[in-house]
Amino acid sequence: MIKRNGHWLMVALTGLVAAVARVPVAHAAWTLNLTPGVDAVSRDIYGLHMLMFWWCVGIAVVVFGFIIYSLVRFRHSKGAVADTQLLHNTRVEIVWTLLPALILVSMAVPAARVLVEAEDTSGSQLEIRVTGYQWRWVYQYVGTNVTLISSLDRDSDQARQLDSGIDPFSVPNYLLNVDHPLVVPAGVKVRVLITGGDVIHSWWLPAFGIKKDAIPGYINEAWFAVDPDKLGTYRGQCAELCGRDHGFMPIVVQVVSQQDFQQWLKAQEAAMPPGSAPLTPEVGQPPLPTYAPPSPTTAPSPTT
Repeated sequence: MIKRNGHWLMVALTGLVAAVARVPVAHAAWTLNLTPGVDAVSRDIYGLHMLMFWWCVGIAVVVFGFIIYSLVRFRHSKGAVADTQLLHNTRVEIVWTLLPALILVSMAVPAARVLVEAEDTSGSQLEIRVTGYQWRWVYQYVGTNVTLISSLDRDSDQARQLDSGIDPFSVPNYLLNVDHPLVVPAGVKVRVLITGGDVIHSWWLPAFGIKKDAIPGYINEAWFAVDPDKLGTYRGQCAELCGRDHGFMPIVVQVVSQQDFQQWLKAQEAAMPPGSAPLTPEVGQPPLPTYAPPSPTTAPSPTT
């Protein structure tokens, strides 16, 4: 009876695994490690991660190596007798106190440097207000009248509907593409002012080393400066559970040359509705725009 029940349990589990495997999800590269990123801060974060990783590996090798050596060297079959006195060794205690302290200092100094660098938004050459709404992003270029409303692209939106008849695996960048990407220039320090218009969201862009919460009534800031040779398209997602369609708030940033960006920005300013006032650096809680800007067709399409 037990064997029969076990057989049917394995059949059920196999069917469940097969069904889950066929559920379409957003596709992403599968790796075992963080990626270095495309700007100085993201590379520093990656370097900090690797520093901590190798310290952990070294500590694990020493600790587990000592444990295994002790188990083998002082096993009962070799005549080892347990120490019932538990005598102190001052020299050993000094070493195992100072050594971890020095290791922590070697971690804390570079970590503090990276944290200070990541929060230093001074000297930015371009400012963009990022506002999260259910369930889209609004990008406003400070000092201009350019506003982009970035939502899940139509192909992904149609394919995700129940009984749509569309194979999600046939949709390029399924659930990771938008109708209006954020366009930024390479080689320029860009400051982003991140807030929320309704509930808490989170603007997460792994390639830039940025993950900041978008909180209504509060402004978080971050910055990035993509290397001039890293033109392309970079993708992220909302990383804070924000409601029913949380999984359908992708972030797409298109990095172009400075010359192409200036041309694109001028074309967008000319296409904005008449009477649109430039956004000033004095940032307050923005209202939700009631218009959708035209598709940025004048921006080039770099290779992802």
